[in-house]
Amino acid sequence: MFKSIHEECGVVGIFEFENKPITDSIYFTLQALQHRGQESAGIAVCESGVIKQQKGLGLVNDVFKKEKLDEIKYGNMAIGHVRYSTTGLNNINNVQPLVIRHIKGNLALAHNGNLTNANELRQINEMHGAIFHGSSDTESILYCIVRERIKAKSIEEAIENTMYKIKGAYSCVAMSPKKIIAFRDPNGFRPLSLGKTKSGGYIVCSETCAIDSIGGEFIRDILPGEIIVISDDGVKSILTHQNKKNSFCIFEYIYFARPDSILEGTSVHKARVESGRLLAKESPVDADIVIGVPDSGLDAALGYSIESKIPYTVGFVKNKYIGRSFIMPEQELRENMVNIKLNVIKENIKGKRVVLIDDSIVRGTTIKKIINLLKDAGASEVHVRIPSPPFRYPCYFGTDIDSKEHLIANKCGSIEEIKDYIGATSLAYISTNSLKKIAINSKCGFCMACFTGKYPVSIPTNTEKNKFEEKITR
Repeated sequence: MFKSIHEECGVVGIFEFENKPITDSIYFTLQALQHRGQESAGIAVCESGVIKQQKGLGLVNDVFKKEKLDEIKYGNMAIGHVRYSTTGLNNINNVQPLVIRHIKGNLALAHNGNLTNANELRQINEMHGAIFHGSSDTESILYCIVRERIKAKSIEEAIENTMYKIKGAYSCVAMSPKKIIAFRDPNGFRPLSLGKTKSGGYIVCSETCAIDSIGGEFIRDILPGEIIVISDDGVKSILTHQNKKNSFCIFEYIYFARPDSILEGTSVHKARVESGRLLAKESPVDADIVIGVPDSGLDAALGYSIESKIPYTVGFVKNKYIGRSFIMPEQELRENMVNIKLNVIKENIKGKRVVLIDDSIVRGTTIKKIINLLKDAGASEVHVRIPSPPFRYPCYFGTDIDSKEHLIANKCGSIEEIKDYIGATSLAYISTNSLKKIAINSKCGFCMACFTGKYPVSIPTNTEKNKFEEKITR
């Protein structure tokens, strides 16, 4: 059972026009994308048409020791992945990139997203003799591509044909012996960017912060439904599946992405500041200070302060060296992770009427503990403001929000009841109308189904059973 929103997966691919120590670059980009997945990491490298890989469970630093990277150090192409799982097992068989050898060569694949027809694809692939080693829908995509590759003239044609069969959210990077191929679902749920490396090669990745990490240059977002093929001939775009009515996940701006990334033309930092400004306009309050919950609440808190003219200050110190709660050996420690991760700066809080900004409320248990920390530090009032609407519906496209009954917005009958449960002096959420305005320069459409229940694609009636009972994961 989940307690809070978790990270997304991160993918990256680099193509250079000559062999070089390419794992150095991939390693730095995965470090930049570490916030999108902290359960496992993997790298696949192509040297002279041969694909080699290293992967494991844990953080990038833990998985890739120097001696391991030296084994796959050189090549002209490489792809990488950082992963978190939703509801299934976190085991080595699900760690990406996935690599397969078939009659026409080798293929590696890294995937960010979630398919809505994963079980159907799995059954079809098994009928054709595929043997699944893990529980990820990435395997289904990989087997579909391989089956299409047998009859297709090229790997990009195989991927183009595969995209007619897979449904849901996918931002993928594939590597054949001669090409890097990036492809994005027609709704553009998850981000995918194209850039140039310092040496004149190309990079595709989940966020622009990965391009910055190796001194590269951002070119543009890969379009929804677009296939980008990178080879010795340069960059080719295939737009067979392009969809101009895309549905970018709005929660990328609120929580998932790093604030220094640019998604769909808008700075994530500016979008979060704007969300705080709009929230202050909608839900003003008489208070002494504004603080944010580290890290994704900080920019919105700054925006709320700018608009309301209430001073912004630091309310918490975050311990950056504490691992995730599920690895803690004692139940009492797991339950007190908020106290271990966050410490209140009492001098800033004592006797103050506080506006507390957090990115979202899922079950309400974490924000309740944070409010108690502030009260224990002497806060006279705690007014909670949330720059996202209440979560009311499950997400089928890669966000870790499962069935309705676990969401506090559904368990409580009103915002007033939620306020009483978490112990806040007052509580307000941003409206969906204001939320649409936070991405100042973006011209794309947005998916806000977890707030509104209006899904941009049809959801099969058995999807919830497929995803949560049978535990299909990425």
